[in-house]
This record gives sequence, C-alpha cells and structure tokens, in this order.
Amino acid sequence: MFEKMMKMTFYGQFVAGEDHNSIKPLIQKNQAFGVGAVLDYSVEEDLTQEEAEIKEMDSCVSEAEKESPGADHREKKYKAHRQFGDRRGGVISARTYFYADEAKCDNQMETFINCIKASGGASAEGFSAIKMTALGRPQFLLEFSEVLVKWRHFFNFLAAQQGISDMMVVEQKLELEQLKESLSKMGLGAKDDIENWFTGEKLGLSGTIDLLDWNNLINDTTKMSNLLMVPNLETGQLEPLLNKFTTEEERQMKRMLQRVDILAKHAMENGVRLMVDAEQTYFQPAISRLALEMQRKFNREKPIIFNTYQCYLKEAYGNVTVDIELSRREGWYFGAKLVRGAYMYQERDRAKEIGYEDPINPDYEATNRMYHKCLEYVLEEIEHNRKANIMVATHNEDTVKYTLKSTMNEMGLSPTENKVYFGQLLGMCDQISFPLGQAGFPVYKYVPYGPVNEVIPYLSRRAQENRGFMKGSQRERSLLWKELTRRVLGGQIFYTPVY
Repeated sequence: MFEKMMKMTFYGQFVAGEDHNSIKPLIQKNQAFGVGAVLDYSVEEDLTQEEAEIKEMDSCVSEAEKESPGADHREKKYKAHRQFGDRRGGVISARTYFYADEAKCDNQMETFINCIKASGGASAEGFSAIKMTALGRPQFLLEFSEVLVKWRHFFNFLAAQQGISDMMVVEQKLELEQLKESLSKMGLGAKDDIENWFTGEKLGLSGTIDLLDWNNLINDTTKMSNLLMVPNLETGQLEPLLNKFTTEEERQMKRMLQRVDILAKHAMENGVRLMVDAEQTYFQPAISRLALEMQRKFNREKPIIFNTYQCYLKEAYGNVTVDIELSRREGWYFGAKLVRGAYMYQERDRAKEIGYEDPINPDYEATNRMYHKCLEYVLEEIEHNRKANIMVATHNEDTVKYTLKSTMNEMGLSPTENKVYFGQLLGMCDQISFPLGQAGFPVYKYVPYGPVNEVIPYLSRRAQENRGFMKGSQRERSLLWKELTRRVLGGQIFYTPVY
C-alpha cells in the first residue's frame, strides 16, 4: 500500500519508474512532445550520519596519513574532515555515493552500463548521467585535485614572476627560456631534466608555455603515483604528495580510470551521450580533468562526453574558457552542461569551519551574471566553430528566454542543428520543457528511476532540502489551477492529449 501511495503521489511525480523497462512509456510519451531524457539511476544507500562519516573517513584517508597523521604537507581543503564526512548534508538535487570496496564500484559501473543501454534503447541521441565518486575510491579524487590545484598555483607564481599575472588565464604565456632559468634556480631538477620536460608533443616550439601546455606536463598514467608529484615553493623541490603510496592504492586508481573508459566506450557503442555530473569543489578538479581526458579521446567525431560546470563557483568562467581553448586547439567537440550548482550550503559551511576561501559567488545575482557570462562564451564559440555544444540546465525562465534570444535572433542558429539543448528535472517546470519541445528545440528532462524503497532515502532528503525551492513554484501552481478551471468549465475533466 505504501508503494502504491508513493507511486500515485511524490514518487510518481519526480521518478519515472523502477527499472529501465517500466520507464519506457513515460519516455515515449515525453518524446511525442519533443522532450528527450537524461537517464539517472537514483538509488542511494540508506545510511545513518555516523555510518556515512565512518565510510567517508575510511575511504578518503590514505595509508600514509593513517600511519603518520600530519606528516604530509596537505592542504586543509583537500583532506577529509569528520564533521563533513556525510556529504549528503545541505545538498540540493544530487545523489551521493559512499565508497565501500572495489566490488561495489564494479556493481555501480554495471548499473551505469545498464542505464546507458536503456538510454540507447529508449530514445535517439539520449543522455545518461554518471558520478565519478561511484566509480572508485574518493581518496584518489582528493589527492589528484590537490595536485592539479598546486600545479596551477605554481603556474600563477611563475606568471607573476614574469609580470603577466594580470592577463586573462588563457592569454598568459610564459617565456620558455626565462621559465627554464627560474626552474633551474629553484632546484627543480637538473638542467637536462628541465629541458626534457618541454620537448616532444610540440611543447614549447613557439618559445612560450601557456596553461594548456603546462597542464599537459601532468600526463604520465603509466604509474599513477607519478601524477602525485607537486612543487614545494618553500624548498624549491618536486616532492610526492604522500610519504608512502601502497601498491593497492595504485591499483585502485587505475581501476577507477578503467571504469570511466569502459563507460565512455559503451556510450559510444550505444549512441548515447555521457553526462559527467559535478560534485564538491575538493573533488571537482580531478573530476573535470578526467572528463576532459575522456573528451579528448572520445569527442573526435561528435560530442559523446559532456562535462558539468557549476556557475555558482567563482572560477567557473576561467574553467570554461580554458577547456574551450583546449578543444579549439586540438580539434575535438566541446560538450558542456551549465548549472547553477547543488552544494552551496555545504561548501560554504565547510570553507568557513575548516578555514579556506569560500569558493561560492557572494550572492544569487553574481551567480546569474556568471551563468550568463559562461553561456555567452560558449554560444560565441558555437557561432564561430560549430564543434561546441551546450546544455542549458536551468529552471530559470529568464535564462531560457535569454538563450533563445541569443541563439535564434542574434546568431541565427537553427534548433535542428542540435548545438544548444535545454534541461529540467522530471516533474518540474513543465511549462518550460514542453513548449520548447513542441517548438522544435532540443530539450531534455533529467529522469531519475529506481525501486521505490531504494529511491526513498534520496527523495526524502530532496523534499526536506527543496522546501524553499518548492515555495517558489507559485507559477506552476497558478498555471495548473488555470488549466483545471478551463477543463471544468469546458467539460474536459478527463482529457487525453494527442501524441
């Protein structure tokens, strides 16, 4: 009886069905109105807060840290903290995965594969969503994120030395000879070693090194621990992020990369586009880098892999511009989903409590400006180079109207080109999705599915956290009331749409 009640009410409104077969009627119905699907298997473990904290601390702390706490020079932001171990707190519309073991990650990969196959079978050119934290030990994401950020800071330090730090990130170019001299003086290896860093792959042939060239230095995946070397600005030496790196940790890292690769290959084989969801900022640099590597490999002929950019972050525009510049330079298809963000309250509390800079824009207006700024940049890229693709994932009507005005009126971009997509959550903002679909625009619903009892933990938190958001659904309620009144007065209480 409980399951039947849920299917008639809350579950039935926001979840498509229990498995990939039961969701097909809804997907086909939406397709008849021009609305596609981004399939998202939304089962979430029903853990207590204490259980979540224990799992998180166990999976995010390395063997080296367990043996010698505080011995490594790790940044506070990229270390696990017990009080924020339960990553479900203060999160809006995002499911959460906790690491148990490698077998569980393999099971979750199989679930994603089934989701990809279901998406391929249910609709043409559908999407399937994945989360990196489901595919491996999060310790690797933390460590790799810290390495990427430290190398980025080192580039900024060198740019300041050469007096170009005030320029836009994509325009900063380090003079190669001056760079070699600086690195040599700092003692970051012998002169021959430094010379070898900048040879091959056309690196440094122009006499300068920009951030994209710099990022390519971190590319050795033959031994994963080689990725975890960082420059120490105090000692002037390259040193490992951790004092000790076990063989099993090495294997876990490689397995995570292998799972990501398998999913991308399945997406390509099934004609499905893979949406890599964004997560917390202490995981995100690694997630974005892995998504970028997948794009470089699989987006050669068409966009298969889409990365997600959270526009409530202060660094969102810089990330978008750098990644587009790389796609332009290497000639692959850039795929992006733009969202405002799902982790704001948790991110702010964590930054304040632990003591690092708040990564979130100061207010909603600043986030709106950032969203439109990123959107404009991608739309300009589409106008000049038809290899860029974007999903405008928003419930904000003004943003949708702004995009339509830019694409249709100013760029002359046809909806049939399938370069600009729109996305909303299932059960919400239908007054945006369906008119867009019927007008011929590529629009998609984020479609959660899974067994009732296994999706309830995820949905119950969504209900609690979205109370404020649901108060803002006055427009939807007024439109529903208007339509109900029309049907009663018109004698169409039982109305069957033609599709």
